[in-house]
This record gives sequence, C-alpha cells and structure tokens, in this order.
Amino acid sequence: MEKRKKGYKKKVFALAVCILLGAAGQDWMLSKQIYAAQKGTSIGEAYSEGKEPHFTEGFLEAQENGKEENSTNIQLYARSAVLMDADSGRVLFGKNENEQMPMASTTKIMTCILALENGNMDDMVTVSAYAASQPKVHLGMYEGQQFRMKDLLYSLMLESHNDAAVAIAEHIGGSVEGFAAMMNQKAKDIGCFDTFFITPNGLDASATDSEGNTRVHSTTARDLARMMKYCIEESEKKEEFLEITRAGSHSFADGEGKGNYSCNNHNAFLHMMDGALSGKTGFTNNAGYCYVGALRKEGKTFVVALLACGWPNNKNYKWSDTRKLMGYGLENYEYRNVYEPVELEPLLVEGGVPKNGKPYGEAYALLSVEEQEGELNILLKEGEGVEKQIQIPDALEAPVKSGSMAGSVKYYLEGELLKEYPIVVNENVEQMDFPWILKYIWKQYAL
Repeated sequence: MEKRKKGYKKKVFALAVCILLGAAGQDWMLSKQIYAAQKGTSIGEAYSEGKEPHFTEGFLEAQENGKEENSTNIQLYARSAVLMDADSGRVLFGKNENEQMPMASTTKIMTCILALENGNMDDMVTVSAYAASQPKVHLGMYEGQQFRMKDLLYSLMLESHNDAAVAIAEHIGGSVEGFAAMMNQKAKDIGCFDTFFITPNGLDASATDSEGNTRVHSTTARDLARMMKYCIEESEKKEEFLEITRAGSHSFADGEGKGNYSCNNHNAFLHMMDGALSGKTGFTNNAGYCYVGALRKEGKTFVVALLACGWPNNKNYKWSDTRKLMGYGLENYEYRNVYEPVELEPLLVEGGVPKNGKPYGEAYALLSVEEQEGELNILLKEGEGVEKQIQIPDALEAPVKSGSMAGSVKYYLEGELLKEYPIVVNENVEQMDFPWILKYIWKQYAL
C-alpha cells in the first residue's frame, strides 16, 4: 500500500515537469492522477462507513453484558423513587423512576424557580378573584389585595399556599395557562420529557395537550429529581432558591401594611440529617404523599424524589424513605479520579505534504487531547468502573488545519456518556495539489 502511494506521488511530480516542458494538453490527466494519489478517508467517512474505532479493552464487553438495574435491596414505601447524583444527574437508585404519576405540591419548585428567573422580587402582585378562590392550604388573600413577589415566594415554599402559587403564576405568565406553558417549556429545556404541568400549585387536574390527548398533572421521579438538580445546581437563581427554601420562617405584610402574615417551613427533613439542603413536600388525594429533597455532605450532593409515598395516616413514610436513600448514597458512593492520560501516535494525512516539504514520503499530523485536565472525578460505588473509548479514523485527508478535531476520547459508565475530550491536530498539513507541485518545481528551477 505504501509503495503504491509513493508511486502515485512520483507520477504526479513527473507529470508536473512535463507540463512545464510544454505538455500543457495533458493537464486533465495530471488532475486525475493527483486525485487518485490523494484519495483517502475523511473523519466523517470513517464514522459513516462504519470503520471500527479504537476501543480500550473491556469497553465492548461492558456494553454487551450491561448491568442489572437496582440490584440493591432497599425497601421503600414509595411507589416511585429516585436517588440522583446532583453533580452528574446520574440515577444511583431507581424504583419505577420513569412512571408518570401526580406530584402534588412538589410542583412548586418549578413555580418558584420560574418566578425567580422571570420576575422582579420587588414587584407588587395584585390578587385576582381566581387566585383568592384557591382551596386550602392557602394564605387567605382577597381580590385586589397586593403583595410583594418575594413575600409570596416564601408563602409558596414554606407553607405551600395554593393561592400564592396562582397569584405568582398570573403575574409572571399573564394567566395560569400561560404560566403552565412556561413550566412545560422549562421542563423540556432541562431534559424532563415525561412531565406535564397544568397548575402552578400541583392540585389534581387534567387537560388536553397539544396532540389532543387528555393528560393529568404529572411527572416521574426521575424528572422531579432532575428539576431539583436544576434549582440547586444550575439555575442562575440557585442561591435565591436555597435562601427561600432553607428559611425557618418569614414574616411580612401586604402592600398597604394592613394585613400581617407569618410563614413557617414545613420541610422537616432540614432538621433530620446533617447537610440537608432544600426540599418540598406535597399531598393530594390522587398523588398521596410526595417529596423532593437535596442533601450536600462530604463533597457529595444527592437529590431524592418520592411519589405516592403513602396516604393518610402515613405522612411520615416519606421521611423514612428519604433518610434511607440519602444514607445509602453517603455510605456507598465516593468520588474517584478516573482520568487516564492518552498518548497518540502521529496520524497519516493522505494527499498531504510531508514535513520535509518535498513531494516524497508520507505526511503525518501530530495529535493531542484538548483540555487535558488531569482530573475527572466521578461518584462511584465499589465494583463500578468507567470505560474509556478512543475514537480516531485510520487517516485524515489533506488539507488539515491546526486545532481541527480529529477524534475524541470518551468516558462511559454503564453505557452513559460522562465526559468527552476532543482530539485535535497540532499543526497545519498542506495539500499536495497541482498548484503546490507547480510552486515546488518553480522553486527548484529558480534555485
């Protein structure tokens, strides 16, 4: 193969000399020869044609064998539950985690974060008749009354007031329906595709979606945990969210200073475990007791989401399940640095100019892994391992620019992509095309 490629380049060189000597009518043949000499496989072709990438030992075996889901023996009251690593978003334990179910007032974490991101905390919110008509639990506001937005958020999250939720929604979204559309869009934006919001307070409801299907106000334990991860880790308003949801109590007055109100935080989990960070309770007849909470301890952050975790008189089941899952995470998972340095051989560049600047020999490009941090800390339990996949084509096609992507190094855990590092070209490699050959020969004669 190498002799054949060298032969092509010699033919290209010889034909170019002929042209300079007057054989101009043969340029069509030269172009054809150059194309044949340069023809190789680009990065895109290497992937699309199914050429085998380079795998580290054990990757394919791990992909084929898979892993038994939820192999732990954790017994829970909740019908649906998730323990999530809030750093990566990986589900560490799941029980019916993708089953859509009503979620009651845990809905209000989305109402709160949307209000923080889209509203002004000093805005005066005017109460509508519809907001004032909401059932208990409620603040007891009346039509025409005004409240500062920030005070309503404490009412929403500490006491779970349903009327506060509607007043906030109407102020931010123009109507409950408009705000629900914002909630559903936000859910999709952060990767929650099995969630359907109808109300800002989580009361049981049904409605027709955009495809004409009748659906109930619902989510999954996975989506609910993902929403909490967003609220405490990703939103630009995460600090404000934590400030409100961690407050023990809050007192305020209405806009005219006539009514005085006091709210107390009903999230008992904040006092149950060291590192308890945030959370929201919920209950309706259809949903049962629900809870979503977060804990940060020993550098680890976990989110627990529970749906249908008992009905009266079993309101404490959710605390038992939450402690059990949080304890499991703390005891079994530790951060490990799984990063491994990568040494890459120079990659053949077909149709390229060799480093010596002459039309003989092969051209190669030096490669490196971009953003070599030297550290990739992943939360793992005993027995879990990360697989590394190095993917590069057999050759590049000239011309090649310095900094262009030539492949990638990927880290997988149980088939899920954790991190990708681009493999880039370190230097330019020119194409040995007709103009380059002519220029080279001209230089030789000029000298």
